[in-house]
Amino acid sequence: MRRFNEAQEICRQLLARDPGHVQSLNLLGLMAQAAGDHRAAAKMFTKAIASDEVNAACHYNAGNSYQAMGNRSKAAAHFSKALALGMDAKAVGFILQSPTVTTYAGRIASKWPLPVTSVELFGSEGVAPLANDLFLRCAMETTTLASMRLEVLFGYARAELLRLASKPDQDDVDDDIVAFACALARQCFINEHVYAQTGAESEDAGALRDRLLQDLASGAAIAPLTLAAVAAYFPLHALPTADALLRRDWPAAVAGLLRVQLREPREEIEERSAIAALTPITNDISVEVMRQYEENPYPRWTVNPLTAFAADRARGRTVATADQRAERDILIAGCGTGSHAIQIAQVYPNARLLAVDISRTSLAYARRKTRELGLRNIEYAQADILELASIDRTFDSIESVGVLHHLADPLAGWRVLVSLLRPGGTMRIGLYSDLARRVIVEARDRIAARNYRATAGDIRRCRQDIFREADKWKPLIGAKDFYSMSGCRDLLFNVMEHRLTIPAIAAFLNEHGLSFEGFEPFDDPAVLDRFRKQFQGTADETNLDQWHRFEVDHPETFWDMYVFMAGKNAR
Repeated sequence: MRRFNEAQEICRQLLARDPGHVQSLNLLGLMAQAAGDHRAAAKMFTKAIASDEVNAACHYNAGNSYQAMGNRSKAAAHFSKALALGMDAKAVGFILQSPTVTTYAGRIASKWPLPVTSVELFGSEGVAPLANDLFLRCAMETTTLASMRLEVLFGYARAELLRLASKPDQDDVDDDIVAFACALARQCFINEHVYAQTGAESEDAGALRDRLLQDLASGAAIAPLTLAAVAAYFPLHALPTADALLRRDWPAAVAGLLRVQLREPREEIEERSAIAALTPITNDISVEVMRQYEENPYPRWTVNPLTAFAADRARGRTVATADQRAERDILIAGCGTGSHAIQIAQVYPNARLLAVDISRTSLAYARRKTRELGLRNIEYAQADILELASIDRTFDSIESVGVLHHLADPLAGWRVLVSLLRPGGTMRIGLYSDLARRVIVEARDRIAARNYRATAGDIRRCRQDIFREADKWKPLIGAKDFYSMSGCRDLLFNVMEHRLTIPAIAAFLNEHGLSFEGFEPFDDPAVLDRFRKQFQGTADETNLDQWHRFEVDHPETFWDMYVFMAGKNAR
């Protein structure tokens, strides 16, 4: 209500009783920001962070004040911290509210789907207004920015940077432009260069790459903008002789780009040799699935997946339960690139985790990230779930989310997992819904009709077709997976996808002595409200028959997938 005097007095009263009251300190900081007193605001946010160092909102607010005061290094540090603490999930919303982004997006929308020229979009300022947005740059370096509007804008910005980098003289290029170009190149690497490009743009990018390689071979100087522009179109680790780039001195932004696009991929190659093979991989479908995820490890992630539990434990608000402190054996069946296993390892620090996947490339990524985080309770290995019965091990709990439906026979794989679960153990399972994924089936039919293949070029062209008919494909355009090469391939071009129904799941549970313990909490709390209202007085969240009837009426309910817990009866 902007009654600042009253709000400030209430905050002061709270702080008199509790000097570290985070919400009051944060609110006082926001009111100081609104009054233009960023020095006082930063002081309040610093106090709030001292009381709660894992509070993403306080770090974000501090970043805004430091940026307003011109302290760009502190601003960037706080923005990066905010993103690492979970604000990456909200970054798109914040960025789309930026006046600069809103202005550019409006210019693009005014002619969509026709293209705009660089002059029409950027005018005489070029990309400088974007380059000056530190939060935007930090977000581009950190996470997939899943937004059609941002992708189209970034595509134009990339082409403009390519034009600038192709000029012979780059002495007058501002440091912020170079840092923005590096951030954009890192965003392109995170999404595996999924952005579309014109034929002329591809030719120009190829010519700039060839010039960079010639300069690298001859020892000639390489402008930082040239390197960043090339990295926005091609992964540096795939370029011949690219390792020579590491022997040169670079600005900090370029050094960060080289770490992500060159050093870390090299480390992952070394990690592959340490991955044990627990089972053979001989099933024809399993071999095809393995090839897909070798080429496109999934999911791509960069930010430490700090669980809500781990964050609260860091604040001292939560004490681990006896179950969470227990020594237990946990199997992650289909761990992908490790995000899932790392979250479980944080919740159960005394557990012994075996995380298996069919793709060595995915496992190498997981091992590197796990080592960076200092976690020591995860063992990674290559295996086919269909063959896991041969490992002669059992587990207290098993997690397999988003995996079984890519097997040749999902129920056969699930049976193997049940055989590995100890009596009284629990399993967390995630399976695709036949009702919810009708739009995916329609999209896959369209892909087949147009003969799109699972190649980078065809995936880019397919995505542009979908963008041009955005109103028809809103569920796809709203899906985060749509905004990376591996994610889009997993979503629309998967070599094998099965979809199940709740009655089929219920029949399997009954047949194998498993009790349904409920679906995971929904992102939208209104789902449970609707469920309880539909079965007023008799609603039972563990009743699969009720859930089936509910899903028939609300087929979008399990758009991501069915994710649920099941218990194995003790014998």
